[in-house]
Amino acid sequence: MNAIILYDSKTSNGSTEAIIDAIGLSLAKSGFYVEKAKCRASADYSFVKDFDLVILGAPVYYFIVASQLLGSLIHGDLKKNLKRKKIALFLSCGSSEPLAALLYMPQLKIHLVRNKILAEKIFAANALTDGSVDSFAQEVFHQYNKVLKSRILSVQWTDEAQACLESVPFFLQSKFRTIVEEYAQDRGCKEITLEILENARNEFEGR
Repeated sequence: MNAIILYDSKTSNGSTEAIIDAIGLSLAKSGFYVEKAKCRASADYSFVKDFDLVILGAPVYYFIVASQLLGSLIHGDLKKNLKRKKIALFLSCGSSEPLAALLYMPQLKIHLVRNKILAEKIFAANALTDGSVDSFAQEVFHQYNKVLKSRILSVQWTDEAQACLESVPFFLQSKFRTIVEEYAQDRGCKEITLEILENARNEFEGR
């Protein structure tokens, strides 16, 4: 399992990055390999397809989510590369959690209506000491595993498709299985055949 935290912040080594590092450490203890990357609206986000989980986070400045993250979704290619990705969201701000959830979180969520959002959180100034960061990371981990188990139970592989999967190099099998099962789920398929497997591969390679 691997995750990337995409974030924006106007300061280096500030409270937002401290929150990100704490989230990453908690997920790593749960078995995730975690990377982080600071957003640029004009960046190429094709690398996102290599990650199972994407966490998006940023502070709020003057009632607007930090511009580079928001710009990546509105003007860049981040939204396209988040297709079928499992997402978690967080914001850090001084407003109350109900107000922030009403005014600020929708600025991100409106661009992610086709994604599975595992968890979302508004972090206050004392997030690093009140336990909310670790609680958020554990909720993300729990929801990720819940979705994973649900997908495994909902689709079956034919013997031919399973044999084809086993011909893939061992270190790629888990990634390829995930791609094919998510492709089948999106289309309401209960059985993965050679045709489904081939179509999923072609779509992935054509991104």
